[in-house]
Amino acid sequence: MNFEQVKREVIKFTEERNWDQFHTPENLAKSISIEAAELLECFQWSPDYDKDAATEELADIVNYCILMADKMGINIEDAVMDKIAKNREKYPVEKSFGSSKKYTEL
Repeated sequence: MNFEQVKREVIKFTEERNWDQFHTPENLAKSISIEAAELLECFQWSPDYDKDAATEELADIVNYCILMADKMGINIEDAVMDKIAKNREKYPVEKSFGSSKKYTEL
């Protein structure tokens, strides 16, 4: 299954349940943050983690991101590729390789 098919399934799932009415950009942003916190909880007390639980939380985050992009008319693939291009400029390999410093510190 490709990403376009995944997006259609996420949107279809929501439409079948008439949940779109609740999916304002604000509510979706809140949901993304909440699910990200739940993903972080998988690592709260130990570097050991339950891969299945982390996978489910990551899927929740991606689902909400897909819905938010759809709601806002954002092509998520283009947005990701544009951001990679910007990050390539901020973090050239010759300056950032092996470094965790922010681009302003390179």
